[in-house]
Amino acid sequence: MAERKTPDDADAPLSVFAERPITPEALKALAHPLRIAMYNLLGEVGPSTASRLGRLLGESSGQTSYHLRQLERYGFVEDDPEHTGGRERWWRPVGFSIDGRAMLEDPATAPAARVMLQSVVADRADVLTRWMTGPREPEWDDAQINDRITTDFTPAEAHDVIAALQHVVEEHIQAAKARKAAGETEGRRRYRIYLDGLPLPADEPGQPAG
Repeated sequence: MAERKTPDDADAPLSVFAERPITPEALKALAHPLRIAMYNLLGEVGPSTASRLGRLLGESSGQTSYHLRQLERYGFVEDDPEHTGGRERWWRPVGFSIDGRAMLEDPATAPAARVMLQSVVADRADVLTRWMTGPREPEWDDAQINDRITTDFTPAEAHDVIAALQHVVEEHIQAAKARKAAGETEGRRRYRIYLDGLPLPADEPGQPAG
């Protein structure tokens, strides 16, 4: 998810793993095809105006402007502090977290949760497909990876691995932000990192029953 500042320490570094649980009402508001597409696009291309999002998505700026205001109402987007004073507002995404399993099990939120789950899977498939089928960029050959590892873990071991990965990613992102702020922008572009770690169903072949 996108990053955010913690409200009780506005001067602290932004954490890419900061969690902001959302309400069922907010989830329902986000579970709209255009709003999901706009939120995902803001994460991919960076801060944008309603007009720019409209051009990229083939929608009118009136439509994107309306849905941006709805996203702002529920805390999914905010003004980008690096773009102020212009004729149009620049927006950036605000990170959030959801308890997907609980919301899928709740009849009141299950439809919206299913829409969100499907959008996450579809967006990831689209990004990975475009990367794998796009033109090769030799300068990025050693700066990309697509891998899968399956092993045996206890819950505690899996937790430790997740925490270690988050720490490493956070450390490098904050260092990159500092270099960017210092003016090191050559060769810099948007970069996507996916992190998944999950227990496989215990009844799959080769898995212990308990």
